[in-house]
Amino acid sequence: MNYGWLSLLPPIVAVVMAIKSKNVILSLFCGGFVGTMIFCMGNPFLAVKSMIGDYFFVQLTDSYNAGVIVLVIFIGGFIKLMEKSGGARAFSKFVYRFVNTGLKAQMCAWAGGILIFFSDLGTPLLVGPVFRPLFDKLKISREKLAWILDSTSSPVAILIPFIGWGVYIMGLIQAEFENLNIAQSDYTTFVQAIPFQIYAILAILMIPLIAFTGKDFSQMRKAEKRTVGSDFTAKEKQENKIMSENGEYSIGNARPSMVILPIVVVFVTLFVTLAPLGFPFQKVDGNAFRVALTMGYFFGALVLMALIRVYKVKTFQETFKLYVDGMKGMTDVAVTLVLAWSLGGMISGLGTADFIVNGMKAVNFSAGLIPAAIFLFGTFVSFSTGSSWGTFAIMMPLAIPMAHAFSIPYAIAVGAVLSGGLFGDHCSPISDTTILSSTGAECDLVEHVKTQLPYALVNGVIAFGAYLFAGFTGSNLAVVLAVIALFGVIFVWNKKEHADSAA
Repeated sequence: MNYGWLSLLPPIVAVVMAIKSKNVILSLFCGGFVGTMIFCMGNPFLAVKSMIGDYFFVQLTDSYNAGVIVLVIFIGGFIKLMEKSGGARAFSKFVYRFVNTGLKAQMCAWAGGILIFFSDLGTPLLVGPVFRPLFDKLKISREKLAWILDSTSSPVAILIPFIGWGVYIMGLIQAEFENLNIAQSDYTTFVQAIPFQIYAILAILMIPLIAFTGKDFSQMRKAEKRTVGSDFTAKEKQENKIMSENGEYSIGNARPSMVILPIVVVFVTLFVTLAPLGFPFQKVDGNAFRVALTMGYFFGALVLMALIRVYKVKTFQETFKLYVDGMKGMTDVAVTLVLAWSLGGMISGLGTADFIVNGMKAVNFSAGLIPAAIFLFGTFVSFSTGSSWGTFAIMMPLAIPMAHAFSIPYAIAVGAVLSGGLFGDHCSPISDTTILSSTGAECDLVEHVKTQLPYALVNGVIAFGAYLFAGFTGSNLAVVLAVIALFGVIFVWNKKEHADSAA
C-alpha cells in the first residue's frame, strides 16, 4: 500500500516533539504510535498492540539489536566503576598536570575519539566519562564534549575500510557493481571515495579548528558562556567527603592506572579475540566483533574491580553493587534505542524512503547536479529515519546506476551517499550515536542536538556546494575548497556574532 505523504508523519512527529518537549522517550513513542495508527486505520487499541507485538518484541529479538543492547549494558557497568571508583577523576587530575587548558583538553578528547576508530558506539561511552571531569574542571561545556564525541564516532568510523562500517558499505557497492557488470573493485572504489566523504572530513577537522581559534558560534557559544558561571565540583566535593568517612576505604586512594590498565585490557582482548579471524586486515563478522568488544569491557571491569580492592578504594560489596547499578543505569539508553529502532521499522513499512526516492526520480537533473541531489535526499532520509546505514542501503542502489548512466565517477556518487547519510544522522535526535554521545557526556540530548545542529548545518551546506563543484568538474579538489570554505565561514560568522553582541 502506498501511504504517500502520510509516511512522513511519524518522523516529523518524533523530531518536532523531541525538540519541543525535551523528552526523547515520549517523543519516540508518540512518533511510533502515529505510525501504527496509520497502519491500523486509526484504531488506537490495535495500534498499541501492534507497537508491542510487531515492533518492540521484534526489535528486542533481533540479533544485531540484542547484541548492541548487551554491549551497552556491559559498557554501563564498566563506566560506572570508572566514574564512582574515582579512577576517571584521578586520571583527569593526572592529565591536568599537562592538559591544563581548554585547548589541550579539547584536542586530547578529539585524539581519543580518533584512536577508538573501531567502534562508533564505544567512542562516546568510553571517551566521554574519561574527559568529562576534565572538561568540568576547565569550565568547558558538556555540550562541547558531546559534539566532540559525536564528531569523532561515525565520521571517523566511516573512513576506515576494515571495520564494520567499511565492510558493510563495500558490500553495498559490490552488489551494484555485479548488477551492472562493472569490473571495478569495491575496495578500490571505497578508498577512492574517501576524499569525497566531505561531510565526515569537515566534521572531524572542525573540532581542532574551533579549538585553536576559540571561535564558537550560535548555540554552542551560549552554552560555553553558561558553563563559565556553573559549578560542577559541588557534587564531587560531597562525594569525597562521604568517602573520606569510610576509614581506609576512600576515593582519594584512586590511581590513574585504574583508567589506563582497564582500557588497555579492553583493546588487548579485542585484538586477541579477533586476530585469528584476520582483524584488522580482513572482514570480520559483525556479531563476532560485538562479542569481542563485550568481552573486552567485561575483562576490563574485572581488572578495574581488582584495582579498586588493591588500592582500598571500596569494599568488594560496594564495587559489585556499583557495577550492577551501572548496568541498570543504561535502561533509559536501551529503551531509547529500542524505540528508535521500532520507529525506523515503522518508517520502512510505511515506505517513507520510497516516497522520498520516487519523488527524486520524478525530477530530471543534469549530470552535474546528480551528486548534490544524492547528498541532499540522502540527508533527508537519514534525518527522518535516524539511520545512516539504512540510508546507505536505500541510496546506493540508486546512486551507482545513476553515476553509471551519466558517466559520473563512482567515487563521487558513493561519497555523496555516505556524506548525506552521515549528515542527516548527525542532525537527527533519534540517531543512536546522537543519543549515546549525549549519554557519554552526561549532557541533555535536546541541548546536544541544539548546540551541534548549527555546526552540522555549516558543514552540510559547504558539503552540498562541494558536490555541486565535484559534479560538474569531477575533481577531488572539492574537499580542499570545502575546508577553505569552512575556515572562512567560521571567521565570518564569529565576527558577525561578536558585532551583534556589542550592539
